[in-house]
Amino acid sequence: MQRLTISLSDELADAFDQWMRQRGYTSRSEAMRDMLRRELGERDLAQDDNQPCVAVLSYVFDHHQRQLSSRLTSLQHDHHDLAVATLHAHISHEDCVEAVVLRGRSAEVSAFAHSVIAETGVRHGMVQLIPVTPQPQPAPGWRRVK
Repeated sequence: MQRLTISLSDELADAFDQWMRQRGYTSRSEAMRDMLRRELGERDLAQDDNQPCVAVLSYVFDHHQRQLSSRLTSLQHDHHDLAVATLHAHISHEDCVEAVVLRGRSAEVSAFAHSVIAETGVRHGMVQLIPVTPQPQPAPGWRRVK
């Protein structure tokens, strides 16, 4: 582990400390590590469309919109290789919220998420991509023994 020392103006240090408290950090180091991981992860995703990622796609939609529920389900089935799980909840007489966990290459995940958000009747759509480091896959037939 390396130790880094940085200098901040009093105003910036105070703002950073306030940001930390609002988010529940008890350590400047952990807050700084999380900020760096987020920034570097976003950079990696922006630089490489093939970067593996997981994502959470969330959106609110009007379930009275003609055939929208069916179209959304069909989109997920058409991309079953990306859509890992879906949570669906009713938030009013008209509106539902869904959160879809996605996994795949960043370009494919992003394109799928934006196609869902662009469906007529979908409102407040948002996707958060999180880079992941690919793990080596065990050979076929291999089993971990505990």
